[in-house]
Amino acid sequence: HLSRTLTIKNVDRTFYEEKLRGFLPPDFIDIHTHVWLKKFAVEAQGAPLRTVTWPSLVADENSIEDLLDTYRLMFPGKTVTPLIFSQVSLDVDIDACNGYIQACSVKHGFPALLVTKPGQSADELEERIKRGGFLGSKVYLNFAPPHISEKEICIYDFLPAHQLRLLDRLGLMVMLHIPRDGRLKDPVNLSQLLEIERDYPNIKLIVAHVGRAYCPQDVGNAFELLAETKNMVFDFAANTNTDVFRQLIKAVGPKRILFGSDLPILKMRTRRICENGSYVNLVPKGLYGDVSGDRHLREVEGPEADGLTFFMYEQIEAMRRAAAAEGLKQSDICDIFRNNALRIIDSAYGGKYFEQS
Repeated sequence: HLSRTLTIKNVDRTFYEEKLRGFLPPDFIDIHTHVWLKKFAVEAQGAPLRTVTWPSLVADENSIEDLLDTYRLMFPGKTVTPLIFSQVSLDVDIDACNGYIQACSVKHGFPALLVTKPGQSADELEERIKRGGFLGSKVYLNFAPPHISEKEICIYDFLPAHQLRLLDRLGLMVMLHIPRDGRLKDPVNLSQLLEIERDYPNIKLIVAHVGRAYCPQDVGNAFELLAETKNMVFDFAANTNTDVFRQLIKAVGPKRILFGSDLPILKMRTRRICENGSYVNLVPKGLYGDVSGDRHLREVEGPEADGLTFFMYEQIEAMRRAAAAEGLKQSDICDIFRNNALRIIDSAYGGKYFEQS
């Protein structure tokens, strides 16, 4: 099931041609992709497991060649440019992964973020970012100190103030996957997002996955508070919830929403549903091995399984429906899928990024 090459089926071709080809701009930017090689695997050494396990069933690596092949197969007639960063699990050598990202960035001219850890000093972080030509940090809750329980982790535990001050001074990007079971509606998350917005106005803060609001129950009063913000933007990577997308569009408008995929996991064949406020990925029986231990996975078979297409297509289709329901124009779609990302990349770079590559 960890196949390198995608198989494109009739159900995929039909879905793309009928729903997505005409909706997507001819060229677009994927602001959220993980690129790494399985040879960088290491022992996790008893660190606490703080993330869901199902993504590991989809891919055990995503080389830059795999990534570009995925775009070629999934998006015929389109040109997709990624912003790349490493895998963020504790069972990979992050330094080796960051080195690979830097090499891929140089070779292909792709913008990249450095996966950072909270223990790094501001001086070390600045040196690594400048030496590697990175446009900012990808931070992750896995790197919070191990004594903090998953339920108690806050943003500052893995994105500390000394790093925020540096990133603000340099005007760089931060790709933030927020923690905590409450997801976007969690009051600690919301308080700290608003603090970062207020105290570090030069940071290009990208709140990944619409703040992990995969179901309407994850939202609470978040968009009422976040509608007051001006700087932070939201990618909708690995999210397929049209209702959440509509609320996001209403709250912040189309100039603060970015397309991101979270590849390679969007290679998955799935349709996501919400049950009792929690998401469930429906997957073809047998395709991803033993899924019995993951409450977010459920196998289906027969015609239902045969009708499943890529997570990627389902995500974009959910945004297409939301955009139509909110009356967005084609220029708004171009902003969401390209221009907003380009503006942030150029700002973090301090010029026209793609003229240098």
